[in-house]
Amino acid sequence: MRIAILSSFYPLRGGIAQFNASLYNELSKNNVVKAYTFSRQYPQILFPGKTQYVTKDDEAVPVESIALVDTVNPFTWVKAAKVISEFKPDILIMKYWMSWFGPSLGYVARRLKAQGCKVIPILDNVIPHEQRFFDKPLTKYFLSGTTGCVAMCDEVAADLLSIKPDSKYITLPHPLYSHFGEKLQRIECENKLGIRHGMKNILFFGLIRKYKGLDILIQAFDKLPNDYQLVIAGEPYGSFDEYQQLIDASCAKDRIFVFPNYIKDSMVKDYFSCADVTVLPYRSATQSGISSISYHFEVPMIVTDVGGLKSTVGDRGTGIVADVAEPECIRAEIERYFSDERIAKGCIENIRKEKDRLSWESFCNNLIEFSEKL
Repeated sequence: MRIAILSSFYPLRGGIAQFNASLYNELSKNNVVKAYTFSRQYPQILFPGKTQYVTKDDEAVPVESIALVDTVNPFTWVKAAKVISEFKPDILIMKYWMSWFGPSLGYVARRLKAQGCKVIPILDNVIPHEQRFFDKPLTKYFLSGTTGCVAMCDEVAADLLSIKPDSKYITLPHPLYSHFGEKLQRIECENKLGIRHGMKNILFFGLIRKYKGLDILIQAFDKLPNDYQLVIAGEPYGSFDEYQQLIDASCAKDRIFVFPNYIKDSMVKDYFSCADVTVLPYRSATQSGISSISYHFEVPMIVTDVGGLKSTVGDRGTGIVADVAEPECIRAEIERYFSDERIAKGCIENIRKEKDRLSWESFCNNLIEFSEKL
């Protein structure tokens, strides 16, 4: 089968590019696959992070791709549709996570679909966490050019049907990231990060955005006993000042360790190898790639009851679900997790079961099987 993938690829960096690299590598085992990416993904004014691209210190998985789509230049959309159609793909796969991509990817989708190509987006989000008035119409335009959709959780599927009720879709959970290497000795990583030994280590990991609730976790941590420490690792999406002010005002500030940078692939294992639990105090969510990294390193999670986190963590027994995204509730669940060692042991046992189910091979086999039915 001939498969084109149009999305973020190396030299773009981040979780979407990491996902696509793993998808590309797995699909390439049994298919002819070609990768296409953005010549400009976002205008810099819309990207508050430090950079959209890998740096010399990153170890992102390189994938040979053709940069075609400038999301602000419609002339490149026309060229992209032409170049991809010349490859004569049976399937065009696109990753979709925000409405900014609706016009550009939607244009290409419509042109390829008109030529008989099956267009299948993998939907991280249909309705964004931080909504704007134009989100639904742009997403509706994009979805009108698709043949069938892959939803990453039931909540995304429900959002899909609310916009396009006649959608053909399949729900496939996020596969596990496995390119970060094996877990290391805890004490080795604590030394490397400069954090204390013999403590209860709480990890907040990933891109820092308002909806992810880091401020809630900092406030929750403030009243935890002295044998707890909090590790915050990830690049702020905008200013970190709000969080730094909370840390400075906290009576536990000497037990909060902040690494406010993009965490390159080779460093990810350092943070998860010394973590007792990962906390995702999200105000809103569909699903999270951070849970896949936690699964890989067999680190249980404490999540909030939003989006698909309850079904992917709580219902699977791989962590604890807090009822609401409030400091008191998060703190209570953290204390409950550490109050009985059987909780962690049971979560780790369930994570090991999930690791067999959430393979890239399984994900891609299900995707191909779904495409053949369209």
